[in-house]
Amino acid sequence: MTNALDQLFVILKDWVVGWFPAGWQPFVGALLDAMAIVAVFATLFALTTWLERKGLGRMQNRYGPNRVGPFGLLQPLADGIKALTKEDLVPRAADPVVHFLAPLVLVVPVLLAYSVLPFGRNMVPLPGCDAGVLLFFAAGSATELAIFMAGWSSRNKYSLLGALRAIGQMLSYEVPLILSAVTVIMIVGSLSTEKIVAAQGVYHGWLPGWHVFTPWGFAGFLLFLVAATAESNRSPFDLPEAESELIAGYYVEYSGFKFALFFLGEYLGLFAVSGLAITLFLGGWQAPLSFLTWVPSWFWFFAKLLPFIALFIWLRGTLPRLRLDQLMNFAWKFMLPMALVNLVAAALWHWLGAGLARWLVSAALLAAAYLALGRAVSGAAKMPQRHYQLAD
Repeated sequence: MTNALDQLFVILKDWVVGWFPAGWQPFVGALLDAMAIVAVFATLFALTTWLERKGLGRMQNRYGPNRVGPFGLLQPLADGIKALTKEDLVPRAADPVVHFLAPLVLVVPVLLAYSVLPFGRNMVPLPGCDAGVLLFFAAGSATELAIFMAGWSSRNKYSLLGALRAIGQMLSYEVPLILSAVTVIMIVGSLSTEKIVAAQGVYHGWLPGWHVFTPWGFAGFLLFLVAATAESNRSPFDLPEAESELIAGYYVEYSGFKFALFFLGEYLGLFAVSGLAITLFLGGWQAPLSFLTWVPSWFWFFAKLLPFIALFIWLRGTLPRLRLDQLMNFAWKFMLPMALVNLVAAALWHWLGAGLARWLVSAALLAAAYLALGRAVSGAAKMPQRHYQLAD
């Protein structure tokens, strides 16, 4: 039964749109959706920056923001005002047009990716899109172009090296990211994010039938999570912004509001890819237990999003940064083969039908691949013993 609170948003939107002429109504509806997305996720971005700084401060035995507002809650507002009023510095040798467009090209496609995410029941900005997953990845791939534009237009070797390193990393991890999503598309038989969520809306007793509770779904979720962390340039995969080597990476020559746009785009991309992981593997807006379906569906989507944010903050404060060779070896020698094996496991799950056999076969295949690939990668990573003639 459709929840009344879910319908309230739809009714309010239709009431506002109804005040405009018929020819304007599609444009006004899309504008309202865009305004809602920007307002909600921009607010979430501000809260996340505060939570991250407070959380990292506690991990490092310090306070974090505690001066502006109660508990430092107004610190994001102060940072935003500072970014708006700070002088916009552009290098003399830079390409001014490309330098200006790069942060815009980064943010706009990320916002476009939100159009296919189902935030709740009947709450999809672009309903009826049969290629929602494809549109999400197509829009997300534009970020590589924006990063290259930023690095090349700055006329700075550090910026260019940071951009090339970021593009290499993102292209490497984009392959297992997409392959891990293909398993869900194979099982559901659709690229529509709405149909993927609907396929997980069954309950076995009071337990949900989410994809993450299958062997191939659990492996695909972990692969997707690791690849998404690398795609978002988050620790321990934050080599493009390694301040000890490249100062600040591809946006080292940016200041003021342009720098804030890069910062905003990175976090919006993190929220978007987390939302896609929720859609593919964690049931989307579906309730975790059958007797909790009376709770508004949008609440469950954001309740699942918050643990992702906490996890990324925890990883940043815990894990050290990888070396570039370790990062690439892990992508091509472990992540990619594991994602391909997971495709086979999902196919076997489908063709073996219902029963215990498909659980055992899929789980055994993935466990064997994990042990074999893990041993191969860890064995290759061992450094040979060094002999120093002068010390003997």
